[in-house]
Amino acid sequence: MLEISNSVTLAEWEIELNSIRAQGNGGQRVNKVATAIHLRFDIKRSSLPAFYKERLLQLSDSRISQDGVIIIKAQSHRTQEMNKEDALQRLKLLILDAVKVQKARRATKPTKGSQRRRVDTKTKKGAVKKMRGKVSF
Repeated sequence: MLEISNSVTLAEWEIELNSIRAQGNGGQRVNKVATAIHLRFDIKRSSLPAFYKERLLQLSDSRISQDGVIIIKAQSHRTQEMNKEDALQRLKLLILDAVKVQKARRATKPTKGSQRRRVDTKTKKGAVKKMRGKVSF
């Protein structure tokens, strides 16, 4: 069971975990041990609230397929258990980020003082640069 928040949890049957062989450079055990984890989570079939499903399906994330299935591949760790934990944690973060409501941004204007200071520094810089010219006698 994966706990997303205090009121939302995912059952084990909703998350499909398959072990596969990890990519990358070889070693003594690379062709023998399937340590990478391939996580699949179907958004439409899940028990998530409608709000969560709606926000997840609206995301333009490369990990979400056209069918509404989240696919996460975890292979950064050496053990299968750590990769499994990593994949579940990444799924949880993806769901929480999708549900997070961003605060509306309000446009602001610079103050008169800051505008004046900006123009003053520009004129001072211009005067300094003008003094760098050729000296004529």
